[in-house]
Amino acid sequence: MNGNHTDGECIISIVPLIGMMGAPTPAGPSLRHCAAAIKNNIAMRPSILLLWPLAVMANEGPDFGREIRPILAENCYHCHGPDEKAREARLRLDTFEGATVGGQSGPAIVPGNPKESELVIRIFSSDVDDHMPPQSSKRLLTASQKSLLKEWIEAGAKYEEHWAWEKPRRPGVPPVRNSSLVRNPVDSFLLHKLEQEGLAYSSTIDPAPLLRRLSLDLVGLPPTLEDIRSFEEAWSEPGAREQVYTGAVDRLLSSPRFGERWGRPWLDLARYADSNGFQADQLRPSWSYRDWVIRALNTNMPFDQFTIEQIAGDLLPNATLDQKIATGFHRTVTCNVEAGVSPEGNRVDQVIDRVNTTATVWLGVTLECAQCHDHKYDPFTMKDYYSFFDFFNHTPLEVQLPSNKTDVSHDFVGPYLDIPLTSLEKETAESLEQQIAAADERANEILSHPTAGFSPWETEMRSDQSARDTLPGEIRKLVLIPVEKQNKDQKSKLQNYFRSKNAALQKLDREIAALQKRRKDIKPTRTLVMVEMEERRATHILNRGEFLSPGKQVRAETPAILSPARQSGKNDERLDRLALAQWLVDRDNPLTARVAVNRWWAELFGNGIVATLEDFGTQSEAPSHPDLLDWLAVEFMQSGWDMKHLLRLMVSSQAYRQSSVVTPFLLEKDPRNILLGRAPRFRLNAERIRDNALAISGLLSKRMFGEPVMPYQPPGLWRQTGRNEPKWREEKDENRWRRGIYIVYRRAAPYPSMVNFDAPDRAACSVARARTNTPNQALTLLNDPAFVEMALALADRVLQESSSPGTRIRHAFRLAVSRLPDSREAGILDLLLRERLEHFEAHPREAEDLLGNPQFVYRPRTKNRRELAAWFYVASALLNLDETITRN
Repeated sequence: MNGNHTDGECIISIVPLIGMMGAPTPAGPSLRHCAAAIKNNIAMRPSILLLWPLAVMANEGPDFGREIRPILAENCYHCHGPDEKAREARLRLDTFEGATVGGQSGPAIVPGNPKESELVIRIFSSDVDDHMPPQSSKRLLTASQKSLLKEWIEAGAKYEEHWAWEKPRRPGVPPVRNSSLVRNPVDSFLLHKLEQEGLAYSSTIDPAPLLRRLSLDLVGLPPTLEDIRSFEEAWSEPGAREQVYTGAVDRLLSSPRFGERWGRPWLDLARYADSNGFQADQLRPSWSYRDWVIRALNTNMPFDQFTIEQIAGDLLPNATLDQKIATGFHRTVTCNVEAGVSPEGNRVDQVIDRVNTTATVWLGVTLECAQCHDHKYDPFTMKDYYSFFDFFNHTPLEVQLPSNKTDVSHDFVGPYLDIPLTSLEKETAESLEQQIAAADERANEILSHPTAGFSPWETEMRSDQSARDTLPGEIRKLVLIPVEKQNKDQKSKLQNYFRSKNAALQKLDREIAALQKRRKDIKPTRTLVMVEMEERRATHILNRGEFLSPGKQVRAETPAILSPARQSGKNDERLDRLALAQWLVDRDNPLTARVAVNRWWAELFGNGIVATLEDFGTQSEAPSHPDLLDWLAVEFMQSGWDMKHLLRLMVSSQAYRQSSVVTPFLLEKDPRNILLGRAPRFRLNAERIRDNALAISGLLSKRMFGEPVMPYQPPGLWRQTGRNEPKWREEKDENRWRRGIYIVYRRAAPYPSMVNFDAPDRAACSVARARTNTPNQALTLLNDPAFVEMALALADRVLQESSSPGTRIRHAFRLAVSRLPDSREAGILDLLLRERLEHFEAHPREAEDLLGNPQFVYRPRTKNRRELAAWFYVASALLNLDETITRN
C-alpha cells in the first residue's frame, strides 16, 4: 500500500473501529456503515482487499435480540410465528430455517442479499396487496425499522436464541473511569453505561431524605424523629458515613416491619384475598397464609425453599403444619359457588389460574396465551400448556352441588386444614381466663358491699323519693318492685344501671371487656391448603380451552424450550408438583432468578431492568442492562437464594443514594431515566400511603398477624356489591389503626381508599400496580374519615410534643416528610394556621362541630378546642403534600 488514499476510503479507520465494536463515536460513521463503504469500494480498490475479511468479521449487522426480534415479534409473528394453526402462507419468521426456506412465495430471507429477499421486497412495496404488514393488521413499520431489517439481511440475517431462554452466566464486572463512585458491582454496571453516554451519577441526597427513602423502601414506614436525629448526627462525621448507612440498612432489614412491607407485593402476585370472588364473594379463612408469608420474609427464608413450600409443601416428606399452610398460595384462587356453576368447570378454571400464575410469578412468561392455541410469539405450544396443567390437575373439587335442594348456591367444601392453638396461645388463653375471673370476683365484691353495694343502693332508692326522682323512668318503676317479686330480667336491668353509674365498676367492666376480647381472639382456626388426590386424573389438551372438549392425553412436563424437570424422589414415575417446584429453582432454569431480582429492582428503582415485569418472552422490552441482570441473578443463586442479600446490594449502591432532582440535561439525554443518572421518584402504593399517615399521626399499631381487621369504611358499602353482605364490624380499638396488609381484602369491594390508589381486586395475579394521579386521590386524603381522624391525631401530637407555633410547624413538617421546611414552606403553613385560629376564635361552634365528629374513635389530649381545630387544618395539609405520599 502506498498510502495515497482518496476521500471516502476507510483504510486508516478500520483497525480502531474494529476495536470499538458496539461503541458509537461522537461524530463519524458507525462500524456497519464504514464496513459497507469498504465493501462497495473493493472492486475499485484491490489494495484494501486484504483488510476485507477483518471488516466482514466486524460487520455483524444490527443486533438481532435488541433490534430485529422486537420488530419481527411485534409486526410479523402473529401470522408468521410459532402458532402453526394461525400461520399464513406457510411462512415462519421466528426461526432461521423457516425464514430461509420460505413459504408460498419462496424464501422470505436470502442471507446477504436483501434484493432477493421477499421480506425486504414486501416491506418496501408500494402495492397495497403486496405490502407487509398488511393494512388490516393496523401495523406500520417506520423507515428506520425497514432499514434495520434490510441491513440485518445484508449482514447475513443471523438469528440468535432469545436471551431469556439461555441460562444466566456471571459476566465480568466492567471498568469505569470514576471508580470513586463505585460502592459495589451494581455501580460498575450502571456507571459503565452512563459513561458510554457521556453521563454520570447525580449528587448524593441529604442524609434525612436518604434515611426516609431507605425506611419507606425496606419497611414501608417513615423513620422516627429519633432515628433521623441519630442518623444525621452520625453522618456529620464523613469518615463514619458508610458504617452509619450500613448499620441503618441492617437494622431495617432485620425489623419485623420488613415482612409486612415486602409481603404486600408478594400477596399481589399470589392474588391473596379474604373472599371467594364473583358475585357471591363470601369471606373465607385465608389469613394464616398471609401470616406465613410475613414470617417467611422476616426470617429470610431462602427463596428456593420459599418457592418449594408454596408450590408443594404438602408433598414434602413429613410435611410440617407451616409447610402445609404455605400451599395456601394456590388456594387463594377465586372460587365460584353461584347457581348454575359446574363444579368441574370451576375446578378446571382454578387449575388454569394456577398454571398461569405459576408461569407469571416464577417464569415471567405469558404461558396463558397457549391455553387455546399455540403461542403466537413465544415457543410455547398447547401441549406445553396442558403438560404444565397436569402438575396441578390432581386436587379435589372445591365446590359441590348444594346439600339443600332449595338452595341455588353451591357449597364451598375446602379442603381445609385445622390449625390448633400453640402452647403459647394456650398459656395466654388460660392466663386471660384467670384475669377475667379475678376481675369478675372484684366486681361481685363491689356489688355485694354492705354499705356501698347494690343492695344498699336499691334500698335507698326505694325509700328516698328525691333520690328516686333522679332515675330514668323505667328504672324508677323497677326499683319500687319488692326484691322477692322481681324477675330475672328486672334484676339484671337494675344491676346494669347501678354498674353504669358506679365509677369502680365502670373501670372494671372496661377491663373485663378488653380481656374478653383478647380471649375471644385466641381460638383454633382453619385455613385453605392444597391436597393431592390418591388417584391422579387423566389430563387432556382442551380444545379451544374448553373443559367439555378434551383432546389428546398428556402427562406432566415442563415447556420444551426450557430444561426438563427431574423426579422429586418419590417412587411414582410421573412428575408431580414437588418436581415442578424443584425445577423452578434449579440452577439450570434460566428464568426464575432473573424474574425475581428484576421485580425487586423495580420496587427500589421504579422500573425493572426488564420493564415488562410480567413478560420475559420475545415481546418483552429488552433489558436496559443485560449484564447487570445476569450478574444479579447469578449472585442471587450463589448466595443461597438470599433475598435480603440482594436487597442489601441494591440499596447499598451509590445509584440508590442519588438525588432524584431532574436536570434539563438529564431530561433531554435520558427522559425515562433508564440509565439511572438520578434516583427515581414515585408515589407510594395504597397500603404505604395509609401506613405512612398512621405512623406520622402516631396512631399506628404495631400488632402483627391474626384475623383481618375492619377499620372505618362508609356504612353499607358491602351492601352495594355482591349478592351476600358479610357484616362489617368496625374496629374501635387499636385494630382500627393496624397496617394495611391486615385489612380484610374482599374482592368485590376492596377497602375503598386503597382502590382509589390503584390497589387491584386480586381476582388474578397482579405483577405491578398502576401509578395513577387522579382528583379522587386528593379528595380521599382530605375527606375520608379515616384520614381525617389521622389528621386530628397528628394535630394533637404536635400540640402535645412542641410548645411554640414556630417549633410546632417545624416539628410537624419533619414528622410528615423527614426534613425541615424552608422559609417559604414554613410561611405558608404559618399563614394557614393564623387564618384558621382567627376563624375559630370568631366561630367557636364550628370548632366543636369539627372535633365532635361521632365517627372519631381517637380522643385528643389537647384541651384548647379552637387551637386543636386550627392545627387540624395544618395537619391535613401536611398529610396531603405530594412529598408526603411520594418516595423521593
